[in-house]
Amino acid sequence: MDTRVINWRNTGAFFAKYGIYFAFVLLAGGLAIWSRPFRTVGNFENILQQISVNGILSIGMTAVIITAGIDLSVGSVLALSAVVATSFAQVNDQGNAEHGLFVPLALGVLTGLACGAVNGVLIAKRRLAPFIVTLGMMTVARGLALVYSHGEPEINLTATYDTIGEGLTGPGVALLAVVLAGIFILHFTRFGRYVYAVGGNELAAKVSGVNTDRILVGVYAFAGALAGVAGIVESSRVMSGEPSAGEGYELNAIAAVVIGGTSLNGGVGSMAGTIVGVLIIGVMNNGLDLLGVSSYWQQVVKGGIIVCAVMLDRKSKY
Repeated sequence: MDTRVINWRNTGAFFAKYGIYFAFVLLAGGLAIWSRPFRTVGNFENILQQISVNGILSIGMTAVIITAGIDLSVGSVLALSAVVATSFAQVNDQGNAEHGLFVPLALGVLTGLACGAVNGVLIAKRRLAPFIVTLGMMTVARGLALVYSHGEPEINLTATYDTIGEGLTGPGVALLAVVLAGIFILHFTRFGRYVYAVGGNELAAKVSGVNTDRILVGVYAFAGALAGVAGIVESSRVMSGEPSAGEGYELNAIAAVVIGGTSLNGGVGSMAGTIVGVLIIGVMNNGLDLLGVSSYWQQVVKGGIIVCAVMLDRKSKY
């Protein structure tokens, strides 16, 4: 065989694996050259704060997509978790916190966990399509958020709860903790290995003794719990629990995961790639804003990047 063909294939494989990192460096470098405000420390802090919620959602979405699934409900689950958490984080008429900090945090995460577990049970036990199940949960969770809050934002939150989303520290710590937990679970545990096995070939994994139903339920519960965490961070940032929060967030999470190299066909993906995908979306949105590009065109650019990422993913398989 011609060595030039071998070298070309090696080069293609190299860029298929690491091209996303080069793309991020080129994007950030280009924006740093074209826009002086982009390269300020304050702007970097602003970017990290802005990507915190999408980063948390994307970690859970990565595990879901590696199993060849999808979760369209995370934005609505975020809103439901936010209104539940903030309803227990309000001050009373005397200006005191009735439930402290642990109760709203726990209830917010548990709300997301419960929604994700329901998704997982329906998908694993009833063999329903993930797209249909999570689309239904997206509507149900949004409706429950509106019913629970009577369509009004939950306000008058305690100062302690509000500090979670202040500045870079709270969202940054939450994102870092979730990223480290996601990397450990997916890459250094038996559960993580089984997630890849289920995504690669669910039937083969089941024949090999893997409890595929348990893995699927666990993956969707994990994504739901992280949607709960994201709801807490989001509501503390805006200092209210909005039942309309999180609209379209599932699309940003899916975009970050796909751009980061996780295959929609399952079995392939990494948390590191997802984080780079989150950074690319965050840097791109921030940079285009600084350059005065219309938000309408930003949507066009984002959609084009997603399509290109999927095309590269399909090409790398042949």
